[in-house]
Amino acid sequence: MAVKTTGALDKRGLTDEQLRRLFRTMLLQRQLDNRGFQLNRQGKVPFALGSEGHEALQAGAAMAFERGKDLLAPYYRDLGLCLGVGLTPYEIMLSIFARAADHNGGRQFPNHYSSKAAGILSFSSILAAHIPHAVGAAYAIKYRGESGRAVLCTCGDGTTSEGEWHESVNFAAIHALPIVFLVENNCWAISTPLSLQMGQPHIWKRAAGYGIPGKRFNGFDPIETYACVKEALERAREGKGPTLLEGICYRFLAHSTDDNDLTYRTKEEISEHRKDDPVPRFESLLVDAGVMSEANVSAMKRAVLAETNEATDRAEAMPYVQPDDLYTHVHEGAWEPWQ
Repeated sequence: MAVKTTGALDKRGLTDEQLRRLFRTMLLQRQLDNRGFQLNRQGKVPFALGSEGHEALQAGAAMAFERGKDLLAPYYRDLGLCLGVGLTPYEIMLSIFARAADHNGGRQFPNHYSSKAAGILSFSSILAAHIPHAVGAAYAIKYRGESGRAVLCTCGDGTTSEGEWHESVNFAAIHALPIVFLVENNCWAISTPLSLQMGQPHIWKRAAGYGIPGKRFNGFDPIETYACVKEALERAREGKGPTLLEGICYRFLAHSTDDNDLTYRTKEEISEHRKDDPVPRFESLLVDAGVMSEANVSAMKRAVLAETNEATDRAEAMPYVQPDDLYTHVHEGAWEPWQ
C-alpha cells in the first residue's frame, strides 16, 4: 500500500500550511522516537517504545481531531498522535525521564502520556484496558447532551483479540455513542504476526458483527488517513454512532528497547517494508507538488532537531519526584477512606 510520489496531489481539503504541519509532526515524532532509544542505550532512561512507521497514520488522525472539543484515548505507541493534538516535545521528554513536572508526576510508564488540557486520557499498558474508559467518556458526552464532540480511541491490531475490546465496541454500538475506534494495524502484536492473531485478517470487517460502519485505509498516507478519520469523527459528532477504522502501517523498530525483534522476524522483511516508509515518501510528495522546496525541508529538519535537543536538555535537568510526594496525584481530593 505504497504512497505514490507524483506531481498531482489530492489534498482532501487541506491547505498547504496544514500539509506542512502534517510533515512537521511526522518529523518530530521520528526524531523524538529515536531520541528515546538513544537515551536508553546511554543508560539515562530505563525503557522506550518505538513508533517508527506510524508517523503518517498518527499525524493524519491528529489533524482530524478538534482541539478543545474531542477527547483522545491513545495507546502506548501514539507519540505522534499526542504531539499532533497538542503535547509538546518538552512534555514528551518529561514523561520519558519520569521527572516530577510530568503530567503524571513522574509515576507513569514512559510513553504513557496524558493531559487534561489537551483532552488526552491516561491509560495503562494492559492491552484494551483503556477502551472501556474511552467508551465511558463517549457515554458521558451523550448522557450530557453535548453535541459536536467525539472520542478518538486507538489501539494496535493485537488489542482487538482482547475481550474488553469486543465488549466496548458492542456497548458503543448498542448505545450509538460518539466514538471512533481506530486500529493501527502494524502487522505485529509484539512477536505475534497478524496471521497467528486472528482468522479474519481484515479487522475492519468485524464492524458488521456489531452493526456499525467499518473501513480500511492506507496508514502510510497521512492525507488519506486524515480524510477517513475526519469522516468518522464528523459522523460521531453528529450523533450517528461509532465507526471502526483499520489503518495499515508497519512497525519498523522492535516492540520496545527490551525487545529483540530479530528473534521473530528477518531483516529482509523489515527492509521490504521500508520501501513504504511514510516520512521520506511524504517528503517527496510535498516537494514534487511544490508545497515545499528542498531548502524548506532542510530548514524544518534542523528546527525539529534543535527543538528535540532543547526539550531533552531542559527535561533532563528537572528534578525527580520526592518521597514525600508519594500520596499526591493518586486520588482526586482526600484519599483517606475515613474522610
